Amino acid sequence: MKNHVVIEAKEIVTSFGKNVIHDGISFKIQKGEIFGLLGGSGSGKTTLLREMIMLQRTTEGQMLVLGTDVMKASSKMAQKLRQKWGVLFQFGALFTSLTILENITIAMREYTDLPAWIIEESALMKLSMVGLPPKVATMFPSELSGGMKKRAGLARALALDPKLLFLDEPTSGLDPQSARAFDELILTLRDTLGITVVMVTHDKDTMANVLDRFVILGNKKVLFEGNMEQLKQTTNDELKKFLS
Repeated sequence: MKNHVVIEAKEIVTSFGKNVIHDGISFKIQKGEIFGLLGGSGSGKTTLLREMIMLQRTTEGQMLVLGTDVMKASSKMAQKLRQKWGVLFQFGALFTSLTILENITIAMREYTDLPAWIIEESALMKLSMVGLPPKVATMFPSELSGGMKKRAGLARALALDPKLLFLDEPTSGLDPQSARAFDELILTLRDTLGITVVMVTHDKDTMANVLDRFVILGNKKVLFEGNMEQLKQTTNDELKKFLS
């Protein structure tokens, strides 16, 4: 489905007391895109992501996700929506007292009536999908490297076969080789599973090689919406900083 909008931000205003973070932010994300939220420190990238996944409320405006205004969703609707997306937080956010297998199967045990053996098989399949060997299943987060933790967190985000995948700084803290391998993984997953990916990033390589389109936030507004080729043609000095 071409030009099928899955997320739309309409005139989003976010303020904490007198501190305004977003002042009338609007953009659309199409089905199957890898879409980036970019901007300097304090521009409200992660805040915007948190608003999409209902961890934070907007002050004004509409945030439409899969056709639903998430700020007005009933608790029943919110529950349904949450099962349609997966989230990878910046440092993996794995439960340290649980094994990797237990981490991945939490949502499946909570939201499905599948037998335990199918849940386990499915979790092992997700591990394989993100490039981790089966032996990782019995390990604890503390036994994994940074890159492996991110992949395990990604396997958990994919547990319920989501339509949307939200990633917060997925390559931060990784060495360049691991970061590029993670980028490749995201591209493969999008192409294989047909999911829409929304990511907060400041990684220049990710911007150039992974994102189909992105917004750059600054001065509480959307300074730019488009792709890398369009950004290269800009004459705006503030936007040029993103290319330097």
